[in-house]
Amino acid sequence: MNDSLDVTQVIIDTINNIFSSLFSSVDNNLYSILDNITFVDESILSTSYFKSLFGTSASNGILLIANSLILGFLIYYCIKLLLANFGIGQVERPTSFIFKLLFFGIFMNGSLFICDRLLFFNSIISNAVLELGSNLFNTEINFSNVVNLMNSIVHIEENNLNIFSIDGILKSITSIGFLNLSFTYSIRYIMIKAFVFISPFAFLSLCTQSTSSFFRAWFKCFLSLLFIQIFIAFILVITFSIEFNINSLFSKLLICGCIFSLIKANSFIKEFIGGLSTDFSSGLYGLKQIMKG
Repeated sequence: MNDSLDVTQVIIDTINNIFSSLFSSVDNNLYSILDNITFVDESILSTSYFKSLFGTSASNGILLIANSLILGFLIYYCIKLLLANFGIGQVERPTSFIFKLLFFGIFMNGSLFICDRLLFFNSIISNAVLELGSNLFNTEINFSNVVNLMNSIVHIEENNLNIFSIDGILKSITSIGFLNLSFTYSIRYIMIKAFVFISPFAFLSLCTQSTSSFFRAWFKCFLSLLFIQIFIAFILVITFSIEFNINSLFSKLLICGCIFSLIKANSFIKEFIGGLSTDFSSGLYGLKQIMKG
């Protein structure tokens, strides 16, 4: 009987040591980068590689391809105008089309600047929300302090993690939640740059009614990716506005709820204004469904 208990205890200790090492690694390496990948500004577009790929003028980069498409739109209009003369379909006046082609062609070539300013204003608003919270609660509002707050409430002594206790379970949930956050906001970081990259084609699509839906879809997705940042700032401020009790299970559940809200922020925004989902768990579910199909 004692041998059985000893084996069980060894298994439990091994499991606890494994999870303790995992959570310690997450604590030491992950939380420090969450603020950088979540609260982005126009500086993410200032790298030399991205500018070279996007194009510094109409004669290089993706802008070269986009400007070449202006000729394609012109040929497309000419064919439609020719068919309209034979009574096949309707077409807008040539002067109106040429004006739109020139107008949106200018916007297309200035799309990087437009996206840069949208990122700048979005960053200003989110930073203002965080600064307001900092002034109200006399503490810096960021992910690092959220982690410190979480660790003070879900208290785990060093090398004394018990995965089968309530604190151990809550610690597991929060650590896995922050790991999910890092993947979700890393995807968002990449997708912002991807949507900026295709922005010239989005502005050019406004030249005709048949392609203008592409701009509306692009703008809704890009806006949702930016607005998440402001929503996250509000969630962080609300988290620090709650009075937590270290010895209260209710407080422990509340801090887990705050972390879950940060994880689901993208889904909330998608339900509210539409757009693109970068939620990592939803992405895994979608990939699983594709593989089943």
